[in-house]
Amino acid sequence: MNPFFSESIEIARPSDDVYDMISDVTRMGEWSPVCVACWWDEGDGPREGSWFTGRNETAERTWETRSLVNVARRGEEFTFVVGGARTKWSYTLESIDGGSRLTESWEFLPGGAENFRERFGDDAEAQLELRREAARTGIPATLAAIKAAAER
Repeated sequence: MNPFFSESIEIARPSDDVYDMISDVTRMGEWSPVCVACWWDEGDGPREGSWFTGRNETAERTWETRSLVNVARRGEEFTFVVGGARTKWSYTLESIDGGSRLTESWEFLPGGAENFRERFGDDAEAQLELRREAARTGIPATLAAIKAAAER
């Protein structure tokens, strides 16, 4: 099973504008089908080394995660890692005629696999497959919502 998924969308807005939207994690709840809210640690913001908390909801459960911003380059890339070592979410931008191409990527890291083995034991692979499927369906939905908001 592949612990990575990525998809892209073209947006009729400059890369800097799209970056400003996605790096404002307090807006993530506007377009994510799972993440309903995010907030920065006091005094933090969209810069490398910053931490934020996200609240996620599905029909089965509600949970919060802490994430560390690894890359914050305006107009180019915004990347954070859940738990600092478990799951990497990246938003990369490239300028194209008429706007930008936004790519959202999800990667399950070795620290996440270790955490899943500890939490779920023999069910870890099945649980990872559920998360991968959520990324596979959630990323296109998130990208479409970001595009709609950016082009309004």
